[in-house]
Amino acid sequence: MPQTGPLSALTEDQTGREGCPANATATTVENPPQTAVPRESAPPSPAAAESTLPTATADEAAPRAATLTDETETAPPAALIPASASGSGSAPPPGVTEHPTPRSHTVVTKELAHRTRETDVFPARWTRISDTRFRFTAHWPAAHPFFGPVDDLHQDPMIVGETLRQASMVLAHAEFGAPADTHFVMWDLTVRVDPTALLLADAAEPVEFDVVCSEVRRRGRGLHSMRTTMEFRRAGRLVARGTGSTGCTSPRAYRRLRADHLHALDTPVPLLAGIAPQTAGRTRAEDVVLAPADRPGVWNLRVDTGHPVLFPRPNDHVPGMVLFEAARQAATAASGLHPFLPGRMTAEFARYAELHSPCRIETEVLEEHPGEVTVRVSGRQDGALVFTAGLTCAPPARVRSLS
Repeated sequence: MPQTGPLSALTEDQTGREGCPANATATTVENPPQTAVPRESAPPSPAAAESTLPTATADEAAPRAATLTDETETAPPAALIPASASGSGSAPPPGVTEHPTPRSHTVVTKELAHRTRETDVFPARWTRISDTRFRFTAHWPAAHPFFGPVDDLHQDPMIVGETLRQASMVLAHAEFGAPADTHFVMWDLTVRVDPTALLLADAAEPVEFDVVCSEVRRRGRGLHSMRTTMEFRRAGRLVARGTGSTGCTSPRAYRRLRADHLHALDTPVPLLAGIAPQTAGRTRAEDVVLAPADRPGVWNLRVDTGHPVLFPRPNDHVPGMVLFEAARQAATAASGLHPFLPGRMTAEFARYAELHSPCRIETEVLEEHPGEVTVRVSGRQDGALVFTAGLTCAPPARVRSLS
């Protein structure tokens, strides 16, 4: 289900898990059941005035390959075909611009967001505007053990993608009927950020973001796949936009598709020595997901299955969230920019990254435009492409609203 125009529809799907000891064994891949969703009477305030962000290109919005997200699993690579390939895709609706009649809002629980700790949940509540449009309020803390500040001024741009991922999971379950034990896979993810609007000084301000769900496909009464597009505003200023396309499958189908790999849960994963945290753009050694390789610009993926944020529950493969972070760290290390503040991030996932096979992270640094650095990142395992990503760091620039 490729998106060929500007980012104007929002994607949802993803699932969480329980934590496990560092690179030890695990016994299950099932997702915990969802609890009741509490309703409250006070709706979040509508988004205020906008600033501008650069528009996305058709290439960024359209997935070239299947994309696997961190907490989600679904059909095998051969089955990860965009909906438009079968003629069932549709053009996404325009961005949310109306001011709806106030309605009661719904609180986001850590179970709905598939997090094991409240401090890791960024969306706080949402209001249903229509069958496919929603308005969220989120909080991006000034300090977080993983999504912390990148320097003395800026918050981590990766928090935008994580918020999109969590909100997508919430909507998939609470609004589109995906059962609690659904497995998800994200085919593509694109995020545009205005770093000048992602300031630590504004961290106390709530983030309002609009979500549009498009290309919704059903499998019977359940959800087969969907695209979500989001616009994030804080203190009346447009901060970021993002979109992603996701598919889902049942636990029974997943066990059938991954039958040859479920044994990975019972086999400890060797923890490689990481590169220097400063080289990767991190402050803590435990957050580094790259290990040295045999030549410059290439690293091995470092997998810590006990990391409380990257591996909050047992998994039989490397979560897409880890791969996305590996791309960011590789771009930082390859470019030598500190901090590396990407204004544009894209990722496409072709297959699952297995836990017990080396995954090489390769980079190519491009300076196609004055003052702008783009790093292309790819991950390869057993000779096959696992994912590709592109991260562009440019001088601060405003980005145009979709509204």
